[in-house]
Amino acid sequence: MKPLNFGRLTRWILAWLLALPAVAAAADLALAASFAADAAAARNANIPILVFFSRADCPWCKIARRDYLQPLAQDPAAASRVLIREVVLRDARPLADFDGRSTTHADFAQARAVRMVPTLEFLDAKGRRLADPIVGVGADFYGAIIERAIDESLAKLRTDP
Repeated sequence: MKPLNFGRLTRWILAWLLALPAVAAAADLALAASFAADAAAARNANIPILVFFSRADCPWCKIARRDYLQPLAQDPAAASRVLIREVVLRDARPLADFDGRSTTHADFAQARAVRMVPTLEFLDAKGRRLADPIVGVGADFYGAIIERAIDESLAKLRTDP
């Protein structure tokens, strides 16, 4: 019996399959860790911070993340327009708020009175709203609604002192 010959194509497929976890990890949204640090970066770039409030068990959050926010986060042109961070409700993960105070994802969401998910907030470097929050996922024009809120936020940042 002839030994198995793993040809070039087979080796390429195996390498690709082994790389899938890295590709999937790269597609994840950045979880908020320090809004004080994010605020400094957003201030320097003069861009808003889009905060995506989610829950692990929320199917609508998965749609918003997968279909809209991850593609936006991966778009190189979007990096000059918006900084995206995810905050998970009911999560005890530590977080520094905009003033650098220690809190958790759950407490941060509660302090901002976020109860429904997904919710998108568009904030300046001080944590102030630049555009109305987007609550829920609408199948029609959801991406356009997000883009409009980013544009509105950018316009406010560039005209307000």
